[in-house]
Amino acid sequence: MAAKSCQEGHPAEAFGWAARDQSGVLSPFKFSRRATGEKDVAIKVLFCGICHSDLHMIKNEWGISSYPVVPGHEIVGQVTGVGSKVEKFKVGDKVGVGYMVGSCQSCDSCHDDLENYCPEVIVTSGGKYHDGATTYGGFSDIMVADEHYVIRIPENLPLDAGAPLLCAGITVYSPLKYYGLDKPGMHVGVVGLGGLGHVAVKFAKAMGIKVTVISTSPKKKQEALEHLGAHSFLVSRDPDQMQAAMGTMDGIIDTVSTMHPLFPLIGLLKTQGKLVLVGAPEKPLELPVFPLITGRKIVGGSSIGGIKETQEMIDFAAKNNITADVEVIPMDYVNTALERLSKSDVRYRFVIDIGNTLKN
Repeated sequence: MAAKSCQEGHPAEAFGWAARDQSGVLSPFKFSRRATGEKDVAIKVLFCGICHSDLHMIKNEWGISSYPVVPGHEIVGQVTGVGSKVEKFKVGDKVGVGYMVGSCQSCDSCHDDLENYCPEVIVTSGGKYHDGATTYGGFSDIMVADEHYVIRIPENLPLDAGAPLLCAGITVYSPLKYYGLDKPGMHVGVVGLGGLGHVAVKFAKAMGIKVTVISTSPKKKQEALEHLGAHSFLVSRDPDQMQAAMGTMDGIIDTVSTMHPLFPLIGLLKTQGKLVLVGAPEKPLELPVFPLITGRKIVGGSSIGGIKETQEMIDFAAKNNITADVEVIPMDYVNTALERLSKSDVRYRFVIDIGNTLKN
């Protein structure tokens, strides 16, 4: 009840769409947001991407959801108000909010600009804010966020196609950088050609890396090679193709969020190669140890990125004309879009036109 009473004390009337139960069906929802504090930025939401983790949250597939859930953490919009101590932004600026809106600001991770790994990180949707209120995401008309967690959107980056970079973009950019897979001339595999995978191809190419798309579907080959410009394509279910590519890759970014075998992927790595998981399957994957030992290979993970790195990623994207391939939809199409997303029926990211189609 505490969270509810905190929410009721908030003065800024807001309107969005929320899931009320595990059916995950969204419907119109009136709520309120806090007043703009001295370090806060008030934002009119213009676009919000739909991420696969929104699906997990509205259906409580991770077991952490508390209803109602207003999803959305790929948020772009325009600043409508700033607190008295805000230094980074002014009214009229184009800005974004990603997966988190708060952290403790005192732990080692926060000091190292890795707020995303803070034990007390506050997620943008379905978290608990410092005052105990539930955080509601970007499927709504307004946002209020501490300026530290707000990203500046460069003028030349389209807002609709740029929105997914705030989650999908940083989720693949960060591991490429951290695991040293960003050196020109390297060979990196990208598993899965969905919302994350297609952006991973674009970032890797802009870094000067040879990219191979690895997919279960032969139908993705033309798209990968001709549209996205990947250098090669592997059907993971074709033993001959996989055998021919054994030991050829410096690293692999695995974006798949369903159950799949890791053994064939580890085989594709060179000695001391790195397999980095950024998808989040509901159940544990089986990890074969022998090929790791015999090739001094690494299986690692990565989750979004800190605020400093997210800003760096957005600036890199703007400089290199990297955007997501998006299907822009009206707000009242959202339930159909979520159904289609669950069947991977989108190329490659749905983005909701909040500014023009969210009607109270």
